[in-house]
Amino acid sequence: MTQSKDLQQLIIEGIHERKGRGVTVVDLSSIESAAASRFIIAEGNSATQTAAIAESVAEYVLKNSGVKPYAIDGDTVGDWVILDYGDTWVHVFLPEVRQRYNLEELWSDAAISHVPDLD
Repeated sequence: MTQSKDLQQLIIEGIHERKGRGVTVVDLSSIESAAASRFIIAEGNSATQTAAIAESVAEYVLKNSGVKPYAIDGDTVGDWVILDYGDTWVHVFLPEVRQRYNLEELWSDAAISHVPDLD
């Protein structure tokens, strides 16, 4: 779906705006029991950075497409922030929290692609 691909690209650009790293796209569209069609996962080095990455994604996507997330959860803690764009969920983690929950392994039957870091 072109609209989802455009949203995916805007999300990734929003992550990169705040130096988010380890961006991974998990395509869940072929998994019937999945809550969303796509997870986009990234990480920041501190709770402040994860919150800034999530804020950047929300602002960048809104500015460039007019689309707002349906919900943002976790932004007061900063170790794991989720932005819900309906069929696409954005997860921004601290590295140790990402490793603990390991969503890529949990959904290992999905198609997983890694986006190169900017530096």
